[in-house]
Amino acid sequence: MRLLDPLAIAFLAAGSLAAQAPAAKPASKPKAAAAAPSATGPVKVASVEGITEYRLPDGLRVLLFPDPSKPTVTVNITYMVGSRFEGYGETGMAHLLEHLQFKGTKTRHDINGEMDKHGARSNASTWDDRTNYFETLPAADSNLAWAIDLEADRMVNSNIAQKDLNSEMTVVRNEFELGENDPFNILIERTLSTAYLWHNYGHSTIGARSDIESVPIGRLQAFYHLYYQPDNAVLMVAGRFDPEKALAMIAKRFARVPKPVRDAAHANILYPTYTVEPTQDGERAVTLRRVGDVQGVVALYHIPALSHPDYAAVDVLTSILGSQPSGRLYQALVVPKLASDAGAFNFGRKEPGSLIAYAQVRQEGSLDSARSALLHAIDSARTTAPTAQEVERAKTALLKNIDLLLNNSTQVGLAISEWQAAGDWRLLFVHRDRLKQVTPADVARVAAAYLKPSNATVGLFVPTPKPDRSEIPGPVDIAALVGAYKGDTALIAGERFDASPANIDQRLVLGALPNGMRTAVLPKVTRGGMVNGRVVLRYGTEESLANQYTAAAMTAAMLQRGTVALTRQEFNDSLDKLKASVRVSDAPGRVTISFQTVKGSVPAVLKLIGDMTRTPRFDAKEFDQAKQSTLADLEQEKSDPEALGSIEFERRIDPHPVGDVFYTPTVPEEIAWLNAVTLEQAKAFHAAFYGAQAGDLVLIGDLDPAQVKAIATAQFGDFTAKQPWKMLEHPYAAVPPSSASIETPDKANALYFSGLPVKMKDGDPEFAAAYLGNFILGGSESSRLWMRVREHDGLSYGIGSGFALRAQSDGGRWSVSAIYAPQNVAHLSSDVDEEIARVLKDGVTAAELATAKAGWLQRRAQSRANDSELATLIVLRREAGRTFDYDAKLEAQVQTVTVDQVNTALRAVIEPGKLITVKAGDFAKAAATTKN
Repeated sequence: MRLLDPLAIAFLAAGSLAAQAPAAKPASKPKAAAAAPSATGPVKVASVEGITEYRLPDGLRVLLFPDPSKPTVTVNITYMVGSRFEGYGETGMAHLLEHLQFKGTKTRHDINGEMDKHGARSNASTWDDRTNYFETLPAADSNLAWAIDLEADRMVNSNIAQKDLNSEMTVVRNEFELGENDPFNILIERTLSTAYLWHNYGHSTIGARSDIESVPIGRLQAFYHLYYQPDNAVLMVAGRFDPEKALAMIAKRFARVPKPVRDAAHANILYPTYTVEPTQDGERAVTLRRVGDVQGVVALYHIPALSHPDYAAVDVLTSILGSQPSGRLYQALVVPKLASDAGAFNFGRKEPGSLIAYAQVRQEGSLDSARSALLHAIDSARTTAPTAQEVERAKTALLKNIDLLLNNSTQVGLAISEWQAAGDWRLLFVHRDRLKQVTPADVARVAAAYLKPSNATVGLFVPTPKPDRSEIPGPVDIAALVGAYKGDTALIAGERFDASPANIDQRLVLGALPNGMRTAVLPKVTRGGMVNGRVVLRYGTEESLANQYTAAAMTAAMLQRGTVALTRQEFNDSLDKLKASVRVSDAPGRVTISFQTVKGSVPAVLKLIGDMTRTPRFDAKEFDQAKQSTLADLEQEKSDPEALGSIEFERRIDPHPVGDVFYTPTVPEEIAWLNAVTLEQAKAFHAAFYGAQAGDLVLIGDLDPAQVKAIATAQFGDFTAKQPWKMLEHPYAAVPPSSASIETPDKANALYFSGLPVKMKDGDPEFAAAYLGNFILGGSESSRLWMRVREHDGLSYGIGSGFALRAQSDGGRWSVSAIYAPQNVAHLSSDVDEEIARVLKDGVTAAELATAKAGWLQRRAQSRANDSELATLIVLRREAGRTFDYDAKLEAQVQTVTVDQVNTALRAVIEPGKLITVKAGDFAKAAATTKN
């Protein structure tokens, strides 16, 4: 069952939600200071909980966060420029510039190729107050030096050329169109633009389409030269590295970057944004009308900046309103069936931000009733003080998230960008400390101050004799706030772990429970005592699971909605107190519980997981709410090109009769099945199929394997299903070539899928050669498809190809997918067809193969270095009856693969005449526009 989060998808599709400020003058490149850079070395500024800040003579701020437990190192550079700084006609410029930073410098002509050679996981993002770029690489001095050199180089030497803008503009426009597909995303954009009259926080970071299409290269170059300077940036290195060496590398490389002159005699002056949003003086309203399937309502309230003392209480207030299921909005709208989903979130920014409450309503529901209930629940928060329990629950959840963040140096390195953009990286710790001090009285006070009707962007204008307005506090003296801050005790560091196949096999402690459930414990000291784990329960046979699709999905959906002993809220509260995160996913014949916690909580967390799998609550109200939420998600898919295209492609490339365990239903079928399924059917499914006798338990952390086995035996050792289990086989089956075009009116973005079944297992002799061939064709960001379709022709924000193969059966597939604008359907199809034909006719080159080998092997090494991914790999290896010697042998085989073997494998697998192709988008509108 496809359980999509519409809110998360909305924000991901949008890229970011927005900003504005004075126009960057079309200045010349900043002059270097007359004198040579100072010989004075880095100056230590502050140190908080393992993070140390230094300042270089050119103004660059450097943060070092060593974590020897990570076999990787992350380099993140944040520039204090985002959409808040864009002038008239420049919307989207910060984000467009982010894309052009990957197009090369005077001496670097293939940044993506360099990334692949170093095994880097890289990306960049733009938000209202900042733009950041990061690379996560295998820990090595050479990799660290390369990443530092890259960021120093493109800080001032990027080409920002017209030819690159010509191609990348269409890619960014495609990203813009992707966001345009989601009505809820656009509703939030419209609400923001109505709430902010003058400030750039009311503009989408992706920008206006016309600005994206028309921005002159000169303005973009001036924007780059103005803001991309060392005194406007913060460089952070996190993970396994030598701090002294790293600091020396940074100082040496950035010493070659000229220090800009910041005075009135030159054009390169960094003006602060001085536009202040006036106090809102009455309710505002906006209505969006476009194609869609689920109604929505949002209410936005202006709140103080993240650095303001009130923000911690506002954060707690947001959680009290928006958490599920205890949140006031969920209780006021979802429980009485006025909405399928409801919640709240806030944007903490450098300048005053916003709190947004929302509800989603199915077509047959009343939007007016939901709007009234939403505003009434918010207004009640102003007049009804929160209970001590509500406040404590919210604080526990918020603090848990910060604790889990601080346990992961890679994520801290990236999250610091947001706090630095808000004024200073130490605000993360200040905010944590403030959260601990929040009282019910504090929450009641900020609710009364900021949740006023006159501060809401929802409703109608109502004349009011005595306006009651929210005065938003001004800027905070951040230097005084954080100057003497020391922070809490730094977390314990983890060990330097060798993630090689041989060491993993040596460290893994394997076992089995009395009922046959397998256990695998990898003892290792992790930062902060972090533990990652998986519980996999396999059930049923192909015959017994026939016609059980919806009952199986709803049973899995009920696992986190309470146990016999605990209500859903009590279950969630227990996880928060244990600093645990649990996620349930299901697939044909299995359910997987992924979890993350800390060492001391493992026994209690395993007890909770045991209870949720053995004795789920099956509460009737929760069951109905799960159905309503899932129905709303499915109804959104009825007009979504990605959902409709992927479903149709799946039905064609892997056809099965209705009721078969592998059958892919249409959206109407799935809705009908979901409406018909009952609570009793879910209970019966659980009673018949759930058990641990064919399951796996995997734990990675500083644990005693014997103790883990004892705990696991108590929770799962006698948990046996009534129905027998047999591994589901998925043998190869040829299908005829076909094509389909699906119309999705009023959707700006389109989806492309193409592929064919492949008769291959992931252990076959030709596997390595075929995978390397695909890596070259479409498996990386320096692949032929990526370079042709995205980099050269600018047709797609994302395109790639890949194999999906199994260990136990030969029913695999190879496929290509891409997003693009509907009017480019013919061009994109032609590009894909030509690149496939070219690789089959001419083959790959020796240079391409060498690069692919290095990149693929480093990616695999990174996967093993990530505990969450490693836990999944351990499950897969045990399921296939393998050890990690399989990985060692495969990687050794990869080193010996020849060009001829790769070309032979590709030609044997990819047959253009047998492809199945599905396209979904608003092609009719695109054709009409082209014709006119």
